[in-house]
Amino acid sequence: MPIRLAIPNEIQSGERRIALDPSVAKKLTGLKVSISMQAGAALSSHFKDDDFVDVTMVDDAATLYKEASLIFKVQPPTLDEVANIPDGATIVGFMAPQNNAEMMQAFCDKNITSLAMELVPRITRAQSMDALSSQASISGYMGVLMGAQKASVFFPMLTTAAGTIRPAKVLIIGAGVAGLQAIATAKRLGAIVEAFDVRSATREQVESLGGKFVDTGVSADGEGGYARELTEDEKQQQQEVLAKHISMADVVVTTAAIPGRPSPKIITAAMVADMKVGAVIVDLASEGGGNCELTQPGESVDYEGRVTIYGPLNVPSELPVNASEMYAKNLFNLVSPFITEDGELELDFDDDVIAGCVLTHAGKIVHERYRSES
Repeated sequence: MPIRLAIPNEIQSGERRIALDPSVAKKLTGLKVSISMQAGAALSSHFKDDDFVDVTMVDDAATLYKEASLIFKVQPPTLDEVANIPDGATIVGFMAPQNNAEMMQAFCDKNITSLAMELVPRITRAQSMDALSSQASISGYMGVLMGAQKASVFFPMLTTAAGTIRPAKVLIIGAGVAGLQAIATAKRLGAIVEAFDVRSATREQVESLGGKFVDTGVSADGEGGYARELTEDEKQQQQEVLAKHISMADVVVTTAAIPGRPSPKIITAAMVADMKVGAVIVDLASEGGGNCELTQPGESVDYEGRVTIYGPLNVPSELPVNASEMYAKNLFNLVSPFITEDGELELDFDDDVIAGCVLTHAGKIVHERYRSES
């Protein structure tokens, strides 16, 4: 039977993205997929219902889910949403499995196959499916704009009748996808940009974007493109070098996050106390608790009237049009190779990508990491 794809409204507070955009909807209907969407679900992403050609609009979520065999989502479903999903259906989206044991058990109870977008392996073939990377690029871009907005100085050098204004000094901590986008954005805005990452392999990438690499003498290259956790001695050495650069920065943007784990604490309270008056920290790792000891996730902290520490949450939702477009393409690229000529979904669980991101299947938690924790 052809796939019956359902796109529900995202009900998490502040979520403005949607898991389907009009261009991807057109591609899916061309593959004989029948699509239903909750009416008005894409308005927060600035898409009208009329933009989705050959997509059936349904008024309520319960009716939407009733006939669904495949569901695309951004945020993990609530237990109430899972209760409405038909037994044996497949759901694809961010699942935050480390925080959702009850959700995974509910999937198992209903024989729901779930694919977690944050578990898509970081291999060459899966780059077009890597939603963590696509959304992180938006976070890096937006993080710098947030810093520029809160900064007390211009980013570019300006020559005025009142004299020359020196460019801002911006320090980017973490040179992954978000960090590299942050470097490029800060450079475009005319700032003097420095960047730090414990992975020595990122030096060339930083320098290619016009940033100056901060070498602390500590390397923490880890598996799968992520940094490993540092020892206490390594943290101390890193902090001593970083402290000097942080103290001279007008804006610091931190991006050092480890999916599913607490964000490493890189900026201490003592470092903040030594920063310039008027300096700003934008902590893009605040979802995991933040890279700064003083970060309050979702809040803007005024440290002694001298330094602003901002910990934004769900930053990609600040750019909902492009975030939704990129995410929808990630979903399409993951699922489309397994859609048959008749429009049916036949997942290959021996495929490296599917095997890497399948969370639950056939009534069991099958992902090795979360099976052992359940």
